[in-house]
Amino acid sequence: MAMDAGEIQSLIKEALPDAHVEIRDLAGDGDHYAAVVISEAFKGKSRVQQHQMVYQALKGCMGGELHALALQTSAPE
Repeated sequence: MAMDAGEIQSLIKEALPDAHVEIRDLAGDGDHYAAVVISEAFKGKSRVQQHQMVYQALKGCMGGELHALALQTSAPE
């Protein structure tokens, strides 16, 4: 079962309430998305740590309901 973009965005915003989140469906199949996530919570964190925070926010959906997520993360300028 595929996830929709709104569900992905809601999960990320639940974990990172200040985040600016943009989700794009890359293949139109509900399985392959790209996400841009900008949050103050990422300040001082490595790119790997930022991505881990987003994956944790998705509560185990990666690899199951959500097949692929191309992530671009950063702290606000």
